[in-house]
Amino acid sequence: MPENLILEETEDTPAIKFNREAGVFKISGRSYPENAAQFFKPIISWLEIYSANPNPATVFEVDLEYVNSGSVKQVFNMLFIIEDIMETGNEAKIVWCYRKGDELMQQKGEEFQKFLQVRVDLQER
Repeated sequence: MPENLILEETEDTPAIKFNREAGVFKISGRSYPENAAQFFKPIISWLEIYSANPNPATVFEVDLEYVNSGSVKQVFNMLFIIEDIMETGNEAKIVWCYRKGDELMQQKGEEFQKFLQVRVDLQER
């Protein structure tokens, strides 16, 4: 498994900065790829491999300006993997960032906070 997973942001896909050594995974920017499942498949596979032997502490930070419905499902799949890491006895948390006044992204974070068993911290930026 590669130490890190780094993908640069494009016009319609988010930046992915997963640092395995630090246990810090960040997704940021806009996410509305034409085929979200195809775009996120290798990212989710990377996380699944990581989750088999995770660091003692993992932080997953989501800082998306815009996310379409196809991407929401894929982000949710990634957050489930983070939840699974916590359920194996490792420390894990999700940091959900949203822009001041962006009620839609704030609400998405609140929904994840209610639905997931892993800690979800909401951060206004």
